[in-house]
Amino acid sequence: MKYRGDLKAKAQKLRVNMTKEERHLWYDFLKGYGVNFYRQKPIGNYIADFYCARARLVIEIDGGRHYEPDEMEYDKRRTDYFNAIGISVLRFSNMDIWHNFNGVCIKIDDFVKNRGV
Repeated sequence: MKYRGDLKAKAQKLRVNMTKEERHLWYDFLKGYGVNFYRQKPIGNYIADFYCARARLVIEIDGGRHYEPDEMEYDKRRTDYFNAIGISVLRFSNMDIWHNFNGVCIKIDDFVKNRGV
């Protein structure tokens, strides 16, 4: 997967400094899921929160700032880019992670299985 070279160091820093929500999803579900997910994966000009190459899936965890107009437009451009290169995007809010974690995990699992992985 091609990406801007300067994003590698930024992605490494983000992996060390994951949000509480990202840590929860990673350590309590994705890390032991059985299908490989990458944390803070550079793709093109962007860094995806989580990426599964086999399922061609990006998972994004959106905090409060993602609901501001500028961030919503940026997120739309990211999603459009990922979709244009054949990658689907599942977005969950921080609230989803804390109040519907089982539902989030089921949705991810269903998506991956529907991709035949």
